[in-house]
Order: sequence, then structure tokens, then C-alpha cells
Amino acid sequence: MMPRLWLLMICFLPACTNAQEFSSEALKTTMVELYTSEGCSSCPPADSWLSSLKNDPRLFKTLLPLAFHVDYWDGLGWPDRFAKAAYSERQRQWVSEGLLSQVYTPGFIVNNREWRGWFNGRALQQPDAANLGILHATLDGQQLSIHFDSDETLTAHIAILGMGLRSRVEAGENRGRMLAHDFVVLNKQQVNGQRYWQLTLDKRPEQEQRALAIWLTAPGSLQMIQATGGYLD
Repeated sequence: MMPRLWLLMICFLPACTNAQEFSSEALKTTMVELYTSEGCSSCPPADSWLSSLKNDPRLFKTLLPLAFHVDYWDGLGWPDRFAKAAYSERQRQWVSEGLLSQVYTPGFIVNNREWRGWFNGRALQQPDAANLGILHATLDGQQLSIHFDSDETLTAHIAILGMGLRSRVEAGENRGRMLAHDFVVLNKQQVNGQRYWQLTLDKRPEQEQRALAIWLTAPGSLQMIQATGGYLD
């Protein structure tokens, strides 16, 4: 059976001024998820490492970094303004699926598996060499279209990432520190199949730039099939 073209149309508000294109390569993108918190004294070095990926030539070509700020540190001295309960639940779901040993920060998921290589300076794992196909997206005015060849209806996950964000921490384990963040998941939504969708393009006045992240999974699954992204104009 020939694969059908899976096409998802999503409506964005507010509009961007010019059409932008986002494309993966045919091989699987490496997606790095960092679970972090401004209340955790062990997290700033991991945040800094994730920020260093801004200079990686693979960025948004074969590499997609994401920082999910969890909320289970919020009651321990400092409420992280980027934290969401949904991101804590996402990490717990990785545990429930047997792909993460336990909930902790800083914690990494790379290519759908727990990755402890950061703690001993190891290089990022490479994904399998299977030709998965190109994930392509076009943001034109208020409309985002996503194209991917698949025989199945997939779930598209769309996130707005904040870049160059800083927080002066006044309590908790990081009291007195100025923390810098990149690739922060400011908001995330998901949709199945072919339909229109409303998504707020979260824009914080203090951030240097925004980026768009898109990845596909099977419905009800966390495991990424293919991903792409890029900076927003």
C-alpha cells in the first residue's frame, strides 16, 4: 500500500508576517527533553548545557532541544514561573511507560529513552538510521500546515519555545542567582488528524527570540516518530 499524505492544518493567532518553512531530514531527528526547575540547585548546569546547543550545527536540522520546567519543586521555596503541572505529568508518564527510572531533575529523555550521559560528559546518542521520511511544516499568516507520509493518523505536538529568558531567583536552593534559560516550552498543544487548531504564540517581552517545535507520535503515546522546528521571525 502506498503511504498517504498526512496533512494537518492548524490556525495560529496572532498572525506571523511572512511564510516560514520548517523541515526535518529523512532520518530521525534527535529530540532532547530536559526536565528542570529553577528551584533545583543541580539544574543550572544542565540548563547551561542545553543552551549550548544553540551553537550546534545540527540545531533544527537533526536536533531538537526542549526544556520542560516541572512544578513539583514549586512548594520548596521558589515557584518557577515557567513550570506547568502538565510537564511534571509528562515526566511521570515516561516513568509509567518504563522508559524513565524515576522522576528527578535534572532529567533527560533522548530519542524516547532516559539518558544519563550528560552526568559523565558523554556525547548525545544517535537515533536509528531508518529512513522515516521528511516532516515538513509551513507557517503562512495564521495557518500552519504539517505534511508527513504515513498510513496512520498521527498526533502532532506543537510547542512555542522561549529563548534568552532570565530569572532572578530570590528564594530556595538557587537564592541570589540569575538563571538563564533557552528552549523553554512556554506552551504546548496537540491535535490528531486533519483539522484546524487555535494556538497562542506565547510571546514574553523579555525573551530574545521564539522558536517553534513540532513532533509526531502515535495517538496516546509519548514516543516521538519524527520532529522538526526552527526560529520564528
